[in-house]
Order: sequence, then C-alpha cells, then structure tokens
Amino acid sequence: MSATFTILIADSISPKGVELLSANPSVRVLERTGLSEDQLVEVAPSCDAILVRSQTKITRRILEKAERLRVVGRAGVGVDNVDIAAATERGIVVMNTPGGNTIATAEHAVALMLALARSVPQADASMRAGAWNRKAFEGVELCGKVLGIVGMGRVGTEVARRALGFNMRVICFDPYLSPARVQNLPVQVAEDLDTVLKEADFLTLHSPLTPETKGLLDAHRLALCKKGVRIVNCARGGLIVASDLRQALDSGQVAGAALDVYDPEPPPADFPLRSLPNVILTPHLAASTAESQEQVGIEIAHAVLDLLVNGTIRNAVNIPNVDPRTASLLRPYLSLAERLGLFMGQWAPNRMSRVTLSYAGKVNDHDTTPVTRAALKGLLRKVAGAEVNEVNAAYLADTLGIVVSETKTTQAGEFTDWIGMEIQVDSATLQAGATFWGTAQRLVQINGNPIEAPLEGALLVLENRDRPGIVGRVGSILGERSVNIASMSLARAEHGSRAVSVLHVDGAPGNEVLEEILRVPDVYSVRLVQI
Repeated sequence: MSATFTILIADSISPKGVELLSANPSVRVLERTGLSEDQLVEVAPSCDAILVRSQTKITRRILEKAERLRVVGRAGVGVDNVDIAAATERGIVVMNTPGGNTIATAEHAVALMLALARSVPQADASMRAGAWNRKAFEGVELCGKVLGIVGMGRVGTEVARRALGFNMRVICFDPYLSPARVQNLPVQVAEDLDTVLKEADFLTLHSPLTPETKGLLDAHRLALCKKGVRIVNCARGGLIVASDLRQALDSGQVAGAALDVYDPEPPPADFPLRSLPNVILTPHLAASTAESQEQVGIEIAHAVLDLLVNGTIRNAVNIPNVDPRTASLLRPYLSLAERLGLFMGQWAPNRMSRVTLSYAGKVNDHDTTPVTRAALKGLLRKVAGAEVNEVNAAYLADTLGIVVSETKTTQAGEFTDWIGMEIQVDSATLQAGATFWGTAQRLVQINGNPIEAPLEGALLVLENRDRPGIVGRVGSILGERSVNIASMSLARAEHGSRAVSVLHVDGAPGNEVLEEILRVPDVYSVRLVQI
C-alpha cells in the first residue's frame, strides 16, 4: 500500500511520536530539521502536514506555497512561530498540545529559584576555574521566605504547591481568578499586584503576554519591590523590561534574576543582562524534559493522524472541532459570539464567577458548544491574549474558577437569531445580547434594555445617571479632541435611572480623554471597547 499522506517533521520530536507516525501505512514521514525558510518553501508543497516545536517558523510565504498542506502541528503550547492568520485564510488547521509542559515548566521555575538562592551556577563556574571561595557564595534559604506568584494558571498553581513544600509563604496575584477559585486556593490571594511586589522575597512570573502584561515589570514596578528581591521568569520574555531590570540589579534593588525566556529569542549579543554575575540565564529550557517532550510528541502525532486519516479535529487553535459542513453553517454564529465575548470581556470588571450563554432561534438547530467556545475566546482575550482559542477557552475558564452554562429557547422574540451573555461579578450581574441585521452584527440589548450599536471598531461604553446635558458634555469633550461620533445609542430602564450609553467612534481616544469624561458629574464609568 502506497502512502497517502506526507508528514514533514521540521523540528525534532520524541522518537515515540515519530514511531507512531511511521507505523501508519498511510503516512510517509520526512525528518528534515533545521531547514531555512527558502528550503521549507521548496519542500512544503509536497506535504500534507508539518510538525514543529519552537525553532522553525511557519510563515505566510511557506503556507502560500503549501497547496496540499492540511495541518501544522506544534509539539508544545505556544504557536508564536506559526502565522495562524495565513493558515486560517488557506483552510490549514493549526494544532498544539495544551497542558503537556505544565509540570516541566513549574519544576524549572523552582530549579531557577533554588539556583538563585544558593548561587549554584556561579559557585560551579568558580570551582571549575580552580577557586575555593565559600564566602563569596553565601546563600539564603527558601524556608520562611515569601514567594510572590504573578499568574495562577496551571503552571503558577503547580509552582505554589511545590513552594508550600519548602515551607514558604505564598502570595499570588491574578485579577481574573473567580471568587470561588480564590477561596479554594491554599495560598494568600492579593487584591493588587503592588501588594505582591512589596511582600515577595522571591517573585516568579507565570502570566501570558498580552497588551495588558507587556512590560509588566518596568522601572516603576521594580522600584515597588522589596529590596533584595530575586526574580524568576519562565513565562514570556516581554513581561520584563530588560534595561530596567539591569538598572535594578546594578543598584541592588533586585538581588538576582533567573530568566528562561527573552524578547526576542535568542537574545542579541548586547543583551543587557548577559554579563551580570547575579543573573542566571537558560535557553528556553522550561519545557525541555524527556517526559514532557515525549508526551507532547506523542500527543501531536495522535492529533495529526486523527485529522489526516479520520477527519477528526482536536486541539485546533484556529477553528472549532466540527466537521467542515457544520463549521460552514456555524461560521456566522461563531463570529457573532466571539465579538459579543470581546465586548463583555472589556466592559465587565475582573473576577467573573459565572458566565451564562443564552441562545434562541435558528442557532439552536446546531450543537452550540463551538459557539460557546467562540464566545469564551472573545471574553477571555483580555486575560490570555493570543494564547486563548476555541479549544482551550473552556479549560482556561475552568482554571480561573468561572462556571460556564448555556440556556436555550426555540423562540427568539423579535429576532430570528439571538445570542446573549450574562456575567456574574461578585454580587452584580451584567448582561448583553447580540443578533444579525442582515449580515451586520449588532449589539441589541444591555442589562435587559434595548439598544442598537455595531459590534465593530471602537466603542465607548458609559454608565451614567440619565439626566439632561451629560450626552452633550461627553460629545463636546470628544469633539474638542477630534474624536468623531459615528453613532450613539442609549439603554435605560426608565427616565432618570442608571443608563448605559454606547458611542461608536472613529478611532480610539486616549486615556486622558476617558479620564476627562469620567470627571463629568453623574458619569459613573467609561470604558473603551475595541472589536
């Protein structure tokens, strides 16, 4: 029997994963690692699947030449090295192996923390140079120290468990943990990042890289840290401003740092931390254990075979796991749900405890699970950035302690189709609903009151007391700053009550504009939502 599918292994994966692929008679395996982009452009047109880790970049140029390509498999979590937009445009599935590196990453973070505490790499280098200098490498104990953890997802939670075994006091910050999840954690949960920075003797980062977290540790926040703090980063290089960390290390504000990730990777020759004696650097090794690499290699081999041989899609980061015909029918609903989620994620406060999706009309002719996942993807984009997708959104919600449920009715009222989202935040409930007007997507309800606003572009969402003059004052502020209002809609229960106004504006106003609006009497809040 001749092979039906050709799978290119462009980065080394575990031998067991390769064996699994090679054992299938329908598959021809090409192991060609270390290829340049030009070489990949040459070989990709003959491939049905390409498997990578983090080294090889699958660019738009490669994808545009790969006419047969059906799937790119990433043996690992992050897919920064794959042009997902280009793959989606060409109908190419991008898969990853979520969760496969959790233990390895947590253990590496702890290993770096111990190495920082006892200057292990520096002492080793000194011995190899022929010295015997015990006084120069006096360390500190972990026992009784405070460990600050920023980000309490899978990895952060595993680090906390191990730190408790060292008898450390653990304090964490994650603004997206639900109250229920907070109550169940065996560690102290801080209400703000500053509290963690001021108390931590050791600080470890486990947050995704988002616009909100980029440059999280800059000069200002490093100055807030307890003097002599030791910092570990196994998450994303962009979380730390390297030049600011250099100054804090030089001044003694930070006693030491251990980094496994960089921005960019590999770091340039003039990387400002490379020459410092109180810095430990490892080349993105957190996931590099025999166990984790074997696990992700086997997982990605199974997932790619399932797609090629059986047509089953799982762990896809760019499409829902449904058959092509159903995916085509659901596409409008997936887009509407994701935009509604994007709106709610930026409008609602943090610490959500419950999310309820409501469906009515023709959407109920289908399994709405992919639609719910799309809504969660939009909702959690602020939390997890580009790392959240239709596959891991539900898992991420569960990790944060958010209870997700669906309700359905066959009657959509005045709308042919209806998707609603209700969010519980502490004792407050926020709700919004969306539908189609022709092919356009519209926000048509807020907190049970009718409204009409496009689900696109820049939206200013104001909560204010319904009284004359507020809208005019807000309009004047925007006009003075050359921000044009394209449309506006108001939702209220009754005259004089609390109202929500949605302004569709041409271009996103800056924070100083929002602050000026917030100073208008009887304006309770203003948020910029960008879709």
